Amino acid sequence: MTDYVIATSSTSDLPRTWLEEHHIPFIPYTYTVNDQLCEDDCREESREAVYRGMRAGDRLKTSMINEFVYYDFFKGLLDSGKDVIFLDMSQKMSVSFENANKAAEKIRPEYPEQRLYVMDTRCISGGLGLLVENMVQQKEAGAGWEDVIAWGEENKLKIAHRFTVDDLNYLKAGGRVSNASALVGSLLSIKPVLYVPDRGTLDVAKKVRGRKAALRAIIDGVLHDLSKIDPTGLEFRILQADCRDDAAYVRDEIKKAYPQVGRITITGLGVVIGAHCGPGLLTVFYLCESRQPE
Repeated sequence: MTDYVIATSSTSDLPRTWLEEHHIPFIPYTYTVNDQLCEDDCREESREAVYRGMRAGDRLKTSMINEFVYYDFFKGLLDSGKDVIFLDMSQKMSVSFENANKAAEKIRPEYPEQRLYVMDTRCISGGLGLLVENMVQQKEAGAGWEDVIAWGEENKLKIAHRFTVDDLNYLKAGGRVSNASALVGSLLSIKPVLYVPDRGTLDVAKKVRGRKAALRAIIDGVLHDLSKIDPTGLEFRILQADCRDDAAYVRDEIKKAYPQVGRITITGLGVVIGAHCGPGLLTVFYLCESRQPE
């Protein structure tokens, strides 16, 4: 069996400690804070500092990864003599995926004895992280390169992504809502409840009034999914952008309804998604039967 490595990007929003423990290389996205260039290092303390700064008025901008940076990253991995599986966020969410593919096409002829697979994951943030985690588990259990890819392709659209944001102005800045919608929504305390459908975009499932109603809508969506499967031992990832109390509330409500579920982990949301959605973003990710808004 040819040895291989699974690699990802910082937008998998996995903790740096987990990436290092499992020897998972990652390519970092970059962002600016008030025009100061920073690297997304996947550290919890970096994420916490960013959201504190955003609440104090810091403005963030993110950048795609260009083809040449991907080329150098892939070259470093292939120089080890191993095959490579690379997972980045959905191609619908970033031009970076296209750049990764261009770099892969350029570098493959230079390593004719090795394989490089770039997956269109149709996932973002902790959903991508959950896909990476599960594929790494498969690898660590002894699965080969082809089997791990087959598992990922078969299961990537079974990873539910449920989000809510607290401030529509961040979505307005990213062009996802109009100025008028953001103003009216803020005045009426309208909160969007979002999800990622099969095509890998970020869509609005519903709009509700108030933060508690938004959290309740996420919980109800999770419980609806769990009613269709045996959730015994099912693990969840909750990511939060400076709203840990809300994350704990969602966790406790899921546990109350389905005490047989497995571990529910709460960690900080990665900076790239957080930059576009702002502090107060809360997300839940888990394996389900199929992705549905309700």
